Amino acid sequence: MGPVRESISKGVVSPLRTVPKGIARPDYVGKKRTARWGGGDVHTAEAIERIRISAKIAAQALAEVGKNVAPGVTTDELDRIGHEFILDNGAYPSTLGYPGAAGRPPFPKSLCTSVNEVICHGIPDSTVIQDGDIVKVDITAYKNSMHGDNCGSFIAGEGTDRSRKLVEATHEAMMRGIRAAQAGREVNVIGRVIEKYASRFGFESVQNYTGHGVGPAFHTGLVIPHYDAAPDHADVIEPGMVFTVEPMLVDGSEASQEWNDGWTVVTNSSAWVAQFEHTIVITESGPEVLTLP
Repeated sequence: MGPVRESISKGVVSPLRTVPKGIARPDYVGKKRTARWGGGDVHTAEAIERIRISAKIAAQALAEVGKNVAPGVTTDELDRIGHEFILDNGAYPSTLGYPGAAGRPPFPKSLCTSVNEVICHGIPDSTVIQDGDIVKVDITAYKNSMHGDNCGSFIAGEGTDRSRKLVEATHEAMMRGIRAAQAGREVNVIGRVIEKYASRFGFESVQNYTGHGVGPAFHTGLVIPHYDAAPDHADVIEPGMVFTVEPMLVDGSEASQEWNDGWTVVTNSSAWVAQFEHTIVITESGPEVLTLP
């Protein structure tokens, strides 16, 4: 039994949601471009504790939004729920106002909702979730000058055997990639493990969108591929590093294109996609997941 919904199309985007003046904004809000982070990816114990706070809020927000993924709900309603949850915890939703690439508008919402063949960066709008849809929710919280980033895939209703397998395999691929992130190894080992596991089921791992360093910057210069990129991306993993592992697996070809909204990325073949993401810190004894509710 295959997917029942027609292809995803653009809906109507609601007006910008407001943020109280007392909540600190990231420095990129209101700017066309953000300066590249130059502070490195190994953080102090004090900085990691602040990242941990933001990561926990993001994880709790993801769980709250995920509980509301159901047939008949709009993706804009999911955005409202996530937006209000983050504000209620004294944090800022990091995607709101994040600058676009050259000539493209800033992201207009407080989380990403990427449905079915949308790989990532889907903009919440009037789209109504249908029974069986895979809804990827990517949400990031900014507090105490630190970001915490995570994503989950939620099936509206029961879904098909294949869609459930895609979601399960993507979560397991992420966890295997995280377990591979040991100090002294190159970051490309993470993607090697993820891609090898995905191939067992005939799933492809998206190459154009990667994990990243996170902390004082939403995206630092560190890149975490989810495919076997060796000998490239040979950065050595060190204790104190904080970054995301966020594979996107496709039930088909990972070839993709971007809509003219400057954000939404879809598979060329309309093949469905699942994604999971955690923010992790590397310790002497191994990786620790920070985005836990």
